[in-house]
Amino acid sequence: MAGKWNTLIAVSIAAFMLLLDITVVNIALPDIQRELGASFDDLRWVIDAYALTLAATMLISGSLGDRFGRRLVFTGGLAVFSVASLLCAVAWDPFSLNFFRGLQGIGGAGMLATSLALIAGAYSGRDRSVALAAWGATTAAALALGPMIGGALVEGLAWEWIFLVNVPVGLITAALVARGVPETRDPTAAGRPDFAGLLTLSASMTLLVMALFRGNDEGWGSMLIVGMLAVSAILLAAFVAIESRVRRPLLDLRLFRNPATGGASVAMLFLAASTFAVLTYLVFFLQNFLAYDAFETGVRLLPWTVAAFIGGVATGRLAQRVPVRVLIVTGMCLAGVGLLLMRGVEVGSEWTTILAGAISVGLGIGLLMPTIAAAALGAAPVRQSGMASGLNSTFRILGVAVGVAALGAIMESEVSSSLTAALGSASPGLVELVSTGNVAPAAAGASPGLSDQVSQASSVAFVDGLNTLFLVAAIVAFSGAILAALLVRERRVHDAHESAAEGSETTREPAAVV
Repeated sequence: MAGKWNTLIAVSIAAFMLLLDITVVNIALPDIQRELGASFDDLRWVIDAYALTLAATMLISGSLGDRFGRRLVFTGGLAVFSVASLLCAVAWDPFSLNFFRGLQGIGGAGMLATSLALIAGAYSGRDRSVALAAWGATTAAALALGPMIGGALVEGLAWEWIFLVNVPVGLITAALVARGVPETRDPTAAGRPDFAGLLTLSASMTLLVMALFRGNDEGWGSMLIVGMLAVSAILLAAFVAIESRVRRPLLDLRLFRNPATGGASVAMLFLAASTFAVLTYLVFFLQNFLAYDAFETGVRLLPWTVAAFIGGVATGRLAQRVPVRVLIVTGMCLAGVGLLLMRGVEVGSEWTTILAGAISVGLGIGLLMPTIAAAALGAAPVRQSGMASGLNSTFRILGVAVGVAALGAIMESEVSSSLTAALGSASPGLVELVSTGNVAPAAAGASPGLSDQVSQASSVAFVDGLNTLFLVAAIVAFSGAILAALLVRERRVHDAHESAAEGSETTREPAAVV
């Protein structure tokens, strides 16, 4: 029993730390921009350097956990993440910060890819449902407390402390793991890890995000951007071909024979690309455009995150009675409706304009996170729980990376068009300032006599861009709801782990959904 409690507490703390890291970093972006002289692209890379390495190494981490031991990989990831957090705190320029953020992502992958698998190995039946509900409530709590904790650290100490706080938390988690988290692995795993799959997947995702970053500057029809997108697609096709042929694939494509796997993966991808990605630009709106400090920004994001916590707790009660498809579609629709409700911001608007929409989005997130996690685990046999856990997290982090890059490209394009229409032209520097909501500095840098005109044009441009992002994100969320409804046709996800215990794991296909 002690091992079960240690497992749940250690995994929940790790999930709390990793999700907290995302939300507190969002809060700190304006301070990082000022102190390190970071550009708009640099700020997007603060999010995406972490997200890309996290997504790129998630599946290999899950595979290594199945092979060598999930506790071992979890502990190794915890150590790398903690050290990288310390290095982020001493970063001296945007490049060094983003490099260390990449190291954080590698460590985070080791933890995220094995966390749900450790729960799956320690619990079964109804106990696993309760444990997953507790894990879901913890992730929702991280979202709820993250903005306030981040704001308090940035305002009370300095932005470096959003990274330094991970060091003592990491030590506490390591102590819990050492006290009795049981080791689990796939006894049939053998052979070389699928490094060819790792390289093709990582390169494909990196090229895609880089193309989204550079599209506005280079031109979407330019040879460079078209070439990057084409090579990204080719590498993704190569990854699929490799996975279908190697003996021990990074991603067993047979998992997708189960509709629950495909539906859960699509829902997570679209959820992250819409709601999690738009959070970055909400922080710009509150902190830069409305001039709230970091703590005040965190307080104003509290309704969003508290609603996510309430939704996560409620899901634990609903999961045993409501079909998984209904929960996923309902959560995606709540998120989409919330994003549409936020699409009413005007130049003179206060933060309460986004309040109703933020609550709806938060409820949707809380409903979805534990439901998608349970669907991902329930669709895979126990020997592949590390792979299933890694797959679920990969789609979430990939959604964040692509969403932040894509929404940033849309924001820059909208701001540039609006400024050009109002002022006749818009320099790259002005577009960059306005895209992050820094309207006052943009006006201050204008020629004498033009500051009022530039201020008004900049305010309109940012607000128009933000409303466009809300609309695009809402379309993404509703698209995810439609796809999930089509893919997850069954009523409930069968507990494949208990089925796997009845037969040989070496020959078992991914369990069916009943």
